[in-house]
Amino acid sequence: MGIDIGTTTTQLVISRLTIKNTAPGAAVPRMEITDKEVLYKSRIYFTPLLDHQLIDAVAISKIVQDEYRAAGLSPEGIDTGAVIITGETAKKENARNILEAMAGLAGDFVVATAGVNLESILAGKGSGAASFSKEKHRVTVNIDVGGGTANIGVFKAGRTIDTACLNIGGRLIELTRHGDSITYIAEPARAVLRECGLGLSPGDRVTLQQLKTVTAAMARCVVEAVTTRELAKLTRELLMTAPLRLDYPVETVMISGGVADYVYSDYTPLAVSDISRYGDIGPLLGWSLREAFQARGIELAKPVETIRATVIGAGTHSVNISGSTIHVNESTLPLRNVTVVSPFAGGTPETREKIAAELQRCVERLTQDGSAQHVALSIEGPRTETFADIEVLADGIVQGMEGYLQSKRPLVLVLQKDCAKVLGQCLQLRLKQGAEIVCIDQVQVDEGDYIDIGKPLLGGRVVPVVVKTLVFESSGKKNLKA
Repeated sequence: MGIDIGTTTTQLVISRLTIKNTAPGAAVPRMEITDKEVLYKSRIYFTPLLDHQLIDAVAISKIVQDEYRAAGLSPEGIDTGAVIITGETAKKENARNILEAMAGLAGDFVVATAGVNLESILAGKGSGAASFSKEKHRVTVNIDVGGGTANIGVFKAGRTIDTACLNIGGRLIELTRHGDSITYIAEPARAVLRECGLGLSPGDRVTLQQLKTVTAAMARCVVEAVTTRELAKLTRELLMTAPLRLDYPVETVMISGGVADYVYSDYTPLAVSDISRYGDIGPLLGWSLREAFQARGIELAKPVETIRATVIGAGTHSVNISGSTIHVNESTLPLRNVTVVSPFAGGTPETREKIAAELQRCVERLTQDGSAQHVALSIEGPRTETFADIEVLADGIVQGMEGYLQSKRPLVLVLQKDCAKVLGQCLQLRLKQGAEIVCIDQVQVDEGDYIDIGKPLLGGRVVPVVVKTLVFESSGKKNLKA
């Protein structure tokens, strides 16, 4: 089961996954997802809130119970899943409250408060932008516009190369449903109103032209964020992250999220009462985005998924055994729900300095905004399996992870090449004796996965690894990569 709890909407999807041992003959088993069948999609609920940021966890629990009944299933029939909390609702107290409220309903689920950068990655995978970039060999930008934020993910060859986020969304101004009175203005929207010279407040009646002025300003900021480094004052003010680097060509742009259906339809705003059908400015923001990109001469590609982009599948457990040449500090284990990042999209860089720079940028993207407490670095390995290149990789890791390691967090590496023991020993020599290092190999993971690493087995020669993969919809295909 997958549950997405966003600023505006909450939804649930139940799937049946087929897991198969794909290893040949007498080789070490390799369990992979080979098929997925979506059994049930819930209706899309407005996220129940106690205030504008705190989720009503009891109401979320009731939604899940009701949807279990509607699907004809019981909690015992669900093996695993993921609860992803996104947008304005992604706060630590929400995750804790939801865990407590769903005790007995959600089993051994991954519960993640997706900070803005992780949400950009998840939305780009869920929309199909990541796979599109790989299949079409085009740098693809996905902009997921929800109720509170516009999360931007840039993908090349299926991997994330950049992310950013703007405080722009369809529910930053709330209206009476089918009416023209303002009921709520979020702080980021106040900045837009000031820029537009509009002194609107809750309780005021608003005109269609005033709302068009506001959403046009929001849309210009989104277009600016993905097309130029010369950002206007308002765009800089609304950015929640560093701006996109834009040291790459933007070849395709997609928009997903709650407003996307109004981007790709022939919707035309005629009256405030029509815009406010959901009690917010979302439909008009979608229209303004379409107009803004057209004015810039950018044709938008339609993603596979729009409103269900962030997570449409369920987390699944894929139990693996590490290679036998590993380096682990047994006192560090077990570790649970460690976020996997893949820092080197084009292979391991050739110098210590480049390795360090890429690592620092990739890890800070997820740890600075609270998306991940601990990370596991998924790396192919050194450029060649020579001791010289292993030393270069070790030096780059120590330099690039310096800030991360200062907070006494374990250094977790998952290598494809069979050299974890040597690399782990090199790292141990370079770090303090008490440094916690877990370096394993021969386990397939991908960015956005979560892993659990258990206590060593067979006299410390191997460790059990559980890979929790968020499974996303693909373009009409049922065979998904674990």
